[in-house]
Order: sequence, then structure tokens, then C-alpha cells
Amino acid sequence: MNVHLAFGPLAALIAGILILAVPRLLNYIVALYLIVIGLVGLFG
Repeated sequence: MNVHLAFGPLAALIAGILILAVPRLLNYIVALYLIVIGLVGLFG
């Protein structure tokens, strides 16, 4: 039995839990997400 977890949903779950625990992290998580998406878009 193989269990494969995609990175996106797992990252979203962890981010959601962290935001519930420490709401101030929302700014940092959103900023980091946007930076990562931008870099992936630029460098493919």
C-alpha cells in the first residue's frame, strides 16, 4: 500500500493549522507563498 501526498495540499494543511494557532503568521505565510510562486513562474 503506497501513500502519496502532494506537496500543495500538505503545505496548505500545515499553513492553515499554523494560521489558526498564530494568526500573525498569516502575513509571512502569504508573502512566502507569493515569493515561491513568483520564482517558479520566472524560472519554471
